[in-house]
Amino acid sequence: MRSALRRLYELAGIVGGIFMVLLLAFVLYSVGPGIGLWLDQTFGLPNPFPYVARSADEFAGYAMLASAFLALASTFGRGEHIRVTLFLQRLQGRPRRLAEIWCLALGSLLSGYLAWFSIRLCWQSWQIGDVSTGLIAFPLWIPQVGMAAGAAIFFLAVVEQLAVVLAGGAPMTEPSAEEAGHLER
Repeated sequence: MRSALRRLYELAGIVGGIFMVLLLAFVLYSVGPGIGLWLDQTFGLPNPFPYVARSADEFAGYAMLASAFLALASTFGRGEHIRVTLFLQRLQGRPRRLAEIWCLALGSLLSGYLAWFSIRLCWQSWQIGDVSTGLIAFPLWIPQVGMAAGAAIFFLAVVEQLAVVLAGGAPMTEPSAEEAGHLER
């Protein structure tokens, strides 16, 4: 079961990465006309980007939303979220374990709340046919699916970690110095 959940977290992280690439594409598409105008006015070069980027900023925001939420569970599972380690690292033994349980229980409650209301928002947007206010009327439930799915998968990751700690397993640790160095390269 845990390996299936790990694969789910990694898949969500990969999809989040794809949305990050889409975010870059939308931003580059959005700034193209401005760069072309600058080239034309500054150097007298013909504008290589003679188009109007309609709603590109809006779609970049949707991609950023999906990217951020879908990557939550993957980064949490790797211990890469900002955590309360300044407090926890000073504790040892049973007090540390109790503090981990308390933090994970509170995290489960808060991430469950976020997941519930994200799913509810997405569902309500679909029911009422809510559309964006930009130049392109886009159904809002579509980008909200990424937020809802990411929040729900993150909730699963936090609850899984809580279950591991409650069962006597080792609490999640921060990345080792070797892993941290590998991540920074």
